[in-house]
Amino acid sequence: MNILPVIYQDQRTVFKIADIAMLFPQEDSRYLSDRMRYFVKTDRLLNPRKGIYAKPNYNPLELGNILYTPSYISLEYVLQISGVIFQYDTRITSVSYLSRELTIDDRLFSYRRIKQDIIMEGAGIFRDSHHVNMAMPERAFLDILYLNKDFYFDNLELLDKHKIDKIIPAYKSISLQKRVHKLFYNAGYKQA
Repeated sequence: MNILPVIYQDQRTVFKIADIAMLFPQEDSRYLSDRMRYFVKTDRLLNPRKGIYAKPNYNPLELGNILYTPSYISLEYVLQISGVIFQYDTRITSVSYLSRELTIDDRLFSYRRIKQDIIMEGAGIFRDSHHVNMAMPERAFLDILYLNKDFYFDNLELLDKHKIDKIIPAYKSISLQKRVHKLFYNAGYKQA
């Protein structure tokens, strides 16, 4: 069976061995593991971390999701690309069930621990066309404010207050609600 063409035709760029096994349910897991090691050895696939395989030009955000599951891209990364904060940060920041920092292929992946029931609440998280679970800016705003009550935001006007109001119950935190209200009140935010 031609395993490599099937992997290369898949839209995903990063795979756990379990993902590969699902592509080839009829194949023995030991055989698949041996084939993956061979593809890494012959430079056809990368092995950024034990049990994880990637195409040569893999999407680092996909890797960020797969390193620790469940997780989603959030915090400074999302707020920076959406223009809510201006400080440049090269880290790919995520929310997960643990706190860790890893460097893989010269990229820093930073995970912040948050309660499991908050992670599992899907409000404000979407899966993009590249198979990446990512927070909407409003969710990233709430995540970072939940984890760091004194965080500074540069441009709150880009956030949709109505979306925040729909997402905030997932945190079950009155103090977070008060901080959000205070931030928007002090910023003179005008609701639509």
